[in-house]
Amino acid sequence: MEKFGPAITISSTTSSSQSSSGTASPCLKPSSVPTTYKPRVIKPSEYKAAALCLAEAFATDDVAQYFIETGDRTHWTAAKKWDLHVSILEYVVSAHCLKGLAMAIGPNYDSVALWMPPGSNMDDWCTMIRSGMWRLNYKLSAEGKKRFFTEFLPLLHITKQETLGPRDDHSWYLVYIGTKVAGRGKGYARKLIEHVTRIADEQGRACYLESSNAINPVIYARLGFEITTKIQLTRGAKPVELDIMVREPVTLKKA
Repeated sequence: MEKFGPAITISSTTSSSQSSSGTASPCLKPSSVPTTYKPRVIKPSEYKAAALCLAEAFATDDVAQYFIETGDRTHWTAAKKWDLHVSILEYVVSAHCLKGLAMAIGPNYDSVALWMPPGSNMDDWCTMIRSGMWRLNYKLSAEGKKRFFTEFLPLLHITKQETLGPRDDHSWYLVYIGTKVAGRGKGYARKLIEHVTRIADEQGRACYLESSNAINPVIYARLGFEITTKIQLTRGAKPVELDIMVREPVTLKKA
């Protein structure tokens, strides 16, 4: 996840099919996707429906919960924590609708992917205000803000820069991808990813993501991603590890 420019790809691919930049388990089964269901761009007015898909996919993701399950919020009810979880994803989806590429597939937002195209980011104040991201300064607890703003975002930002070097601003960044329970096993996530990787191949650009679940790398490897390094979030009771993965453009691999 970039400094408000992704996933989360937080790639989280668990049995609940989530991927943390944000990436929840993609469940790659291309043959079962009806030809009528193709990736489409989400309009800004659809951000709430798309966020609910990601909220379901990332309901138990360690990174998604890292900013919510803090010691100073133990008195909160499960309902209040869920509302905050949904709000965070609504802000992130809205920001991608404004400055990135937010896509969905399926009859009812069954799978959603948030990409940050080359040269784009969500760091400007206009996007922060319009998307609602600024509200996290008030909705997160004191510890949650430290984890999110002083640990998580800077770590992702620096790691992406160090991993990609001069290509950092010229790559595609998969921030989030997640699939609802009802939409799993239909190849939706594969279609959402391959829609952009084909473009990246044509442009000769790399694709980048962070994965917060140990199962994900195997799935992403089938789509051409490779682990380049690992990072950890360490302010919680136990470290939360993320795999950093990069997909080189196919044209360069053949050269």
